Amino acid sequence: MVKILYAAFLATLMAVINAASSSNTTNSTYIPQTHNYNWTTGQGHYNVDGTFDAEVITVDLNDGNGPQFPWPSIRVTTGDRIILQLNNGFADKNTSLHFHGLFQKGSNQMDGPEMITQCPIAPGSSFVYNFTVTDQVGSYWYHSHTKGQYMDGMRGTVVIQDPDFPFDYDKEEVLQIAEWYHKDIDTLTKTFMNVYNPTGAEPIPQNLIVNNTMNLTWSVEPDTTYLLRIINTGGFVSQYFWIEDHEMQVVEVDGIYVEPYTTSMLYVTIAQRYTVLVKTKDTTNKNYAIMQKFDDTMLDVVPKDLVLNRTNFMVYNSSLANPEENIVDELDFLDDFYLVPYGAQKEEIYGEPDQRITVDVSMNNLINGINYAFFNNITFTYPKVPTLMSLLSSGNESSNPEVYGSNTNAFVLEKDEVIEIVLNNLDTGTHPFHLHGHAFQVIERDVARDDDQTPLMYDVDGNYTYPKYPMKRDTLYVRPQSNFVIRFKANNPGVWFFHCHIEWHLTQGLALVLIEDPATVQSTLSQQLTANHISVCDSVSVPYLGNAAANTNDFLDLAGENKQHKNLPKGFTAKGIVAMTFSCLSGILGMITIAIYGLMGMKDEEAQMDFVEELGLDVNEVIEVNENEEGEEDEEEAAESATSLLTETKTKTVSE
Repeated sequence: MVKILYAAFLATLMAVINAASSSNTTNSTYIPQTHNYNWTTGQGHYNVDGTFDAEVITVDLNDGNGPQFPWPSIRVTTGDRIILQLNNGFADKNTSLHFHGLFQKGSNQMDGPEMITQCPIAPGSSFVYNFTVTDQVGSYWYHSHTKGQYMDGMRGTVVIQDPDFPFDYDKEEVLQIAEWYHKDIDTLTKTFMNVYNPTGAEPIPQNLIVNNTMNLTWSVEPDTTYLLRIINTGGFVSQYFWIEDHEMQVVEVDGIYVEPYTTSMLYVTIAQRYTVLVKTKDTTNKNYAIMQKFDDTMLDVVPKDLVLNRTNFMVYNSSLANPEENIVDELDFLDDFYLVPYGAQKEEIYGEPDQRITVDVSMNNLINGINYAFFNNITFTYPKVPTLMSLLSSGNESSNPEVYGSNTNAFVLEKDEVIEIVLNNLDTGTHPFHLHGHAFQVIERDVARDDDQTPLMYDVDGNYTYPKYPMKRDTLYVRPQSNFVIRFKANNPGVWFFHCHIEWHLTQGLALVLIEDPATVQSTLSQQLTANHISVCDSVSVPYLGNAAANTNDFLDLAGENKQHKNLPKGFTAKGIVAMTFSCLSGILGMITIAIYGLMGMKDEEAQMDFVEELGLDVNEVIEVNENEEGEEDEEEAAESATSLLTETKTKTVSE
């Protein structure tokens, strides 16, 4: 009898163990692991969208297979350690790596944004990112945080598995959505941040992609519940996303579980993540369209050849034809403001803030004629010493925001304060803002205003109805000429970037920096610079001691700091900038045309150079155009060709 009972007990025990091992919902006995990576950056070419062989950033995993593209996905479990050595294999540019959405508790120097928490990684140098993933689960991604490099493909998805995942599903898929450019980021930036682009018109992408391809085929099984992780790793445009005749049940946003919410369409801005449950149909007699659509309101112009709706394929039966584009009557998408956190992540709204930071977003030109982005009329200008290192080296002065520079929009937060950020958008565009180191509560987001209306400013004394359990996430969009209000607790000591995640706008300076509980950072052993980090700073000749101006004697002396260009004279309008730009451009084109004609008749090279310099022109530019025309049979035809080439600059500029 005892043997029978013992056998029954063993059978029951084994059944429980087997059920636990096969289930996706319970595995509380997980033992954390360490994941080691050794990656080297490089340059290559890849035909991402099937229409153009573009220059991309490759990665060598140092596994003997050489450089590859796209970059790999990372999958770990909460509690695991990541040790990733990033080797800069570029010939002539720096790099960095940021794990988007990871809090980096106690490991602020591993956060990634260059000149904020780390020195740039110079060519031939290596930085070791070493941190533990604590108290976080869900969908994330990684990307370079240097000069828009991730738009050239230096990016990948990160999934942090939860041993106690609270929702049932059968299979899992990751969809990495983005836009794609045919020109590389360095080339595009030169024309974007340029006096000949006075309105700040962003470059227009060529296509929308998913999982680094276009027209993706996703083969599914009938009567199956899929956990679908949708991660926007693009650099500019928000996307509408829907699946023909299928509903999506949202269960997580930006690593925060939410009470299940059913929708037929998502609006996913740059850097946002949605995890949804999709139940497939019982039959396999039809395939369905997976749709991506540009938010074309974010585009200054819509080229005639730009496909706004991109169709991918949800395939039940490969023997049937692929579906056609799915057209909808209206863009009826989920408003994420009304999502409610689930389980332990469900918190009541934080009380009145201990510190309120109010910032106004605007876009304008400075005296150099280039269009910049501003918080409170300050365009973020990188300091000479990374902000974290100014904190670590400034002693008792670390709580004084002046240490961190007059052009960095620096705010010091005290330990455990409730912080409120009020953001008023004076611009006519949509902006997704990301906060490093935190997920925040969203307590207000107002309606959009039309271009011809006055911006809707948040009224601190206004009569608002705030949610009892606010939605939480780390990336939130503000509507055109509108506002939002977020709150979080200053419980993660470190230096944290808050910026628009449209890479063009970060390039323009739309960022601020939060210095959180500096005394704790200074006294925490794990927050001190590693020997590897110091060597990285040395190799790129960036100081790791001193204030924003690299002054180590007096941390309040900012003489020599990096500053933004001066403002335009009072009364000088945007129309004035445009008129001045095109007047100057016409004059320059005329002078260059004269130079081209003149050079054709001059055989003495030294005389040619003297002539060009007297005209005040760029010698190399004129030489290049002149050499391009050598060999032409007819001098008049050559001159016309040269003038046409130079005029392209003018015709490519977007008018008001």
